[in-house]
Amino acid sequence: MNRSRVEAGSPTRHQAEALAGRLPPLLVAAERVASTVAQGVHGRRREGVGTSFWQFRPYAPGDSVALIDWRQTAKSDRAYVRLNEWEAAQSVYLWADRSASMQWRSSSSLPSKSDRASLLLLATASLLLRAGEQVALIGGERPGAGRAVLERMAVALQRDAGDGLPPALRLPRHATLLLLSDFLAPLDEIETAIQGFAVQGLQGHLLQVLDPAEETLPFAGRVRFEGVEHDGAMLVARVESIRGRYGERLAAHRQGLHAIARRFGWRFAVHRTDQPPAVALLALHAAMGAFA
Repeated sequence: MNRSRVEAGSPTRHQAEALAGRLPPLLVAAERVASTVAQGVHGRRREGVGTSFWQFRPYAPGDSVALIDWRQTAKSDRAYVRLNEWEAAQSVYLWADRSASMQWRSSSSLPSKSDRASLLLLATASLLLRAGEQVALIGGERPGAGRAVLERMAVALQRDAGDGLPPALRLPRHATLLLLSDFLAPLDEIETAIQGFAVQGLQGHLLQVLDPAEETLPFAGRVRFEGVEHDGAMLVARVESIRGRYGERLAAHRQGLHAIARRFGWRFAVHRTDQPPAVALLALHAAMGAFA
């Protein structure tokens, strides 16, 4: 069998390199992470209306008699119903906070919170698309499928600055949302934003993305903290003296976020930018599957 190859300097190779060069590096990294995770997870198969066989299970009170598979039942002393796999694609809307505070990082060796949130958003979208779901950015195009959708999302994330909270929009009922942010805004503002989606019958997942320094406050001595969103500045003579109180306030804020998520039947998790993105992506995949 003859095998063709792309010679260095050939038009085909130049075209491939030009195409790859137009792809945002963040998308390339996101698909790499998604591919790693996809090798270790199962598809989001679930019971529902469809034609593809999924599994048998014992008949239970309340099941329609029409669901009984008589051939399978004849092999046992119990009645069994035939379950088909749900074939209707689910719409998943995603949003990543790209406000000024998300651009911060404590070390040049770490990604910014915004870059990590965007990476996880695109990687999650990639996994969802592979599972046959439809995805879209909140405030962007209508939900769609295919790699072109993923590429347009990546370009939009690089272009848009955005606010610290998702826009208040009407979305299709029964859609699922994924919101990624540092969620350091006042709790009442966050609750108002989440409630606006929850009253529409939407389910969702919140992922708080923080730099490790925001959790541990590792600085020492006299430090001047500059706000990045018109917050002003604060000079602290000895950072060590406020570390304990800072930790308590952060923990209280996080407990408030947990409470908001529970109140509306949503899920909440935390990710630090010094942790592998694949760890967070695995957790997100499991959480999104819980809403299937």
